[in-house]
Amino acid sequence: MIHLDTSFLVDLLRERKRDRFGAASTCLETLPEDEILAVSVHVVCELMAGAHAAGAPKGEVDRLSRLCETLVVRCPDETFAVHYGRLLARLRASGTTIDTMDLLIGTAAVIDDAPLITRNTRHFSKVPGLHVVEY
Repeated sequence: MIHLDTSFLVDLLRERKRDRFGAASTCLETLPEDEILAVSVHVVCELMAGAHAAGAPKGEVDRLSRLCETLVVRCPDETFAVHYGRLLARLRASGTTIDTMDLLIGTAAVIDDAPLITRNTRHFSKVPGLHVVEY
């Protein structure tokens, strides 16, 4: 299983819309065909919030929904808060700050012991135990 970050999916959608192969498409092509692609529900939230904030037409929101249907959407269970709290406490103890959504997304990947593919390595490299893959 590999988790995909918001930045990856935004770039992939833009590349497909422009019908231009780019870094996200290239990265996707290198993954094994049977690889399970997952996203945290928090990634889906960021995508939908961005689409609605930009005043995207309904077709764009539908396109996002169709993309998400092709992915395993990971939702928090009863253990998620414990993992999130532990990671946040470690970061705070070291004086490291991180955006809440980034830690939520990172926590989901840590729980699944899955790498996270992102363009935003600077933020996600702060998450203890998270294997970050830049594309």
